[in-house]
Amino acid sequence: MQQFGLENIRNTVLLSHAGAGKTSAAEAMLFTAKAINRLGKVDDGSSTSDYDPDEIKRKISINLSLLPCQWREAKVNLIDTPGYSDFVGEVKAGLRVSEGAVIVICAASGVEVGTEQVWGYCQEANLPRLIFVNKMDRENADFFKTVNDIQAKLGPKCLPIQIPIGAQNDFQGIIDLLTMKAYTGSPPKEAEIPSSLEGQVNAFREKLIEAAAETEDALIEKYLGGEELTPEELLNGLRKAALSGSIFPILAGSALQNAGINGLLDAVVDYLPSPAEREVVAVTDAKEEKFAPQADGPLAALVFKTTADPYVGKLTYFRVYSGAIDSNSQAWNATRGSAERIGQLFMLRGKNQEPVAKVGAGDIGAVAKLNVTSTGDTLSAQNKPIKLAPIVFPVPVFDEAVFPKTKADLDKLGAALSRITEEDQTLRVRREPDTGETLLSGMGDTQLEAAAEKMQRKFGVSVNLETPKVPYKETITVSVPNAEYKHKKQTGGHGQYGHVIMELEPLPRGTGNEFAERVVGGTVPKNYIPAVEKGFQEAIQDGVLAHYPVVDVKATLYDGSFHPVDSSEICFKIAGSQAMKKGFSQGQPVLLEPIVNIQITVPNDLTGDIIGDLNTKRARVQGMNPSGDINIIEAQVPLAEVLRYAIDLKSMTQGRGTYTIEFSHYEEVPAQISQRIVSQKAEEKA
Repeated sequence: MQQFGLENIRNTVLLSHAGAGKTSAAEAMLFTAKAINRLGKVDDGSSTSDYDPDEIKRKISINLSLLPCQWREAKVNLIDTPGYSDFVGEVKAGLRVSEGAVIVICAASGVEVGTEQVWGYCQEANLPRLIFVNKMDRENADFFKTVNDIQAKLGPKCLPIQIPIGAQNDFQGIIDLLTMKAYTGSPPKEAEIPSSLEGQVNAFREKLIEAAAETEDALIEKYLGGEELTPEELLNGLRKAALSGSIFPILAGSALQNAGINGLLDAVVDYLPSPAEREVVAVTDAKEEKFAPQADGPLAALVFKTTADPYVGKLTYFRVYSGAIDSNSQAWNATRGSAERIGQLFMLRGKNQEPVAKVGAGDIGAVAKLNVTSTGDTLSAQNKPIKLAPIVFPVPVFDEAVFPKTKADLDKLGAALSRITEEDQTLRVRREPDTGETLLSGMGDTQLEAAAEKMQRKFGVSVNLETPKVPYKETITVSVPNAEYKHKKQTGGHGQYGHVIMELEPLPRGTGNEFAERVVGGTVPKNYIPAVEKGFQEAIQDGVLAHYPVVDVKATLYDGSFHPVDSSEICFKIAGSQAMKKGFSQGQPVLLEPIVNIQITVPNDLTGDIIGDLNTKRARVQGMNPSGDINIIEAQVPLAEVLRYAIDLKSMTQGRGTYTIEFSHYEEVPAQISQRIVSQKAEEKA
């Protein structure tokens, strides 16, 4: 593929609610630009972008994919992203390396939850964007109703630059409001503007001219003076308005019919910025610095995705902001302070890899088998290291316990988990010491199911995912002045003798356990006291109520006795352990459960439902902070009640709510719940 200058590249991320037809639109754009020679379909698994077996099976995008094509004099790097909210990490990576966005909206469904979410992400990233109203051929498709919905929910700056001719079965083509030309069929042919649409065409065109004129004083004077703006003035005015975010052009079409796609590609080239028009943000000593990208400047490339390919090994996707990377060269990983050998570079289109000699400024490429580099790292020149601002990924909120199905799976599990978390930065793995479980955390159940399937397919590791156990703990509520145990056994030859008396007392919550001694007169010899402490440490691993670890207890050894011949360290260790257990039973033991801080962000109209649901989960609402149309609810809730909260919240809010969760402290479990937990644990042991 030929090299393109900074001005002639468009890195464009495709975003939408799940099912709006983003992948089909990408396929149609590739076909129209002659990058592929047949139009694939998501439903039969033949699309360029959804090539992963999991994507074909589920008929949804799970990974972002790169889809470069050439249109007019420009190279358009389309980045197709998943619409399903569990895979938000891929969306964030795609947004980070794009200068502009195309938001696809279904003409029948209008603005959906996912649309509002990706619109918010674009506003955070300050990205110019186009809106493509897709599926004009669908039953119930209504362009003008959808435009009203867009303007009500996303703002009045969203203005049509095209309107469709007909809808549903009668959808024929589009009218370009700038050139005042109609196009029908596929490939499009020029046609007459239907007289029935002239009123709407003129009304929408007037709004467009006004928006374009407002970008320049000279144009506004000309417009107010009643003069016609030339097509060039209109185009330049609209481009300025689109780049500054004072207008978001709306286009229409049907990806499946390949109608309106030429106009969409034209709009990407005409109204979205090139890499030359956006500054690059570098980070030095925690300060942000901006610089203009240069084709001949020092190298600065950001790694935005890593995939583990069973055949190629690790495949690293990167975006060059400044300078260029050559095949078979060296680069400096500024994030890790380490040299990296660069092998053969590729341009990716879906799963197809085309070898290239170099990837220049503004462009996107991939390289296999890097040793130290991972997602978020910056590749630069060693003599002028530059560190780019990394990608900010959301923190995972949903946990599942991972169990290997066989012994062979257990041996390979650790390596597979580390590879899978390297691929997806919103996945984390940790071990819960109190329950002994390995936990995989992510954004939701669909993401974790897909990760388990990927581990099976790519690394041959079969796992079961289960709801994690709650790491309960046990403690005492009253002091026990004399916890006594005498270990005494007489056999032939040496006997066994160890005798200890301890005092147990509860400590404030969160203090941990303590062991002390105040033995007077050598009733327990000094050399046996460490053995008593070992016994204590052993006993606190296994409580008497339900065999959970013991916390917040202080044991003080103050008396006992020994035998000059029969006593030994092991005897005092057993005595210490048994005295602790005996005393613990006398100390009115209780179960403790982890309490978490939860922060839930929901639309105002759903606040009542969420608080009502929290009340059924034994939660204590700490406060509410309204912010525009949303409400942020802060609460403390037992972990046991919110293990599946990602699923609950999604169903209660139709995906419009989000939350974060973090451990706070331990609290006593209410008596009736405690009894249930103890009897369940007894059944498990039986």
